[in-house]
Amino acid sequence: MWWILTDGAMGSWLVGAPVVLFAMLVSVLLLPPFACSLLGVVRFVPFFLWRSLCGGVDVGRRALHPRLPVSPGLFNHRWRLPPGLPRVFMANIVSLLPGTLSAELGENYLQVHVLDDQKDFLSELDKVEQRVATIFCISLPRSRGDV
Repeated sequence: MWWILTDGAMGSWLVGAPVVLFAMLVSVLLLPPFACSLLGVVRFVPFFLWRSLCGGVDVGRRALHPRLPVSPGLFNHRWRLPPGLPRVFMANIVSLLPGTLSAELGENYLQVHVLDDQKDFLSELDKVEQRVATIFCISLPRSRGDV
């Protein structure tokens, strides 16, 4: 982004690099303390990449299909994660997965817009929530399903 904003001027990095580093430091200092499992992160990355690839292929197939086979819908996923950073992280991850978009971050639920309401998105969301819980070193209660 910096490269685009400065038309590729290398000298701009003399100002840009320190500003970016300062912004990163401030954001880390402003975050409340939280537990994070490096192993959970390492396990999450391939899970996320695989789900993104499969979802991207599915969305591409639907977009190129002559009949455009979509059946959009909204699902409410009841939270098992505690409030705060884990929920925000999960909502952002869900929005990055093709075919899904976090529509509302409710107190007790995450509302998700999906391209195909015939798929079992609730079990997929349970899997994502479990992976996020592992990253944040959180033990989750059993699945609660749809709100």
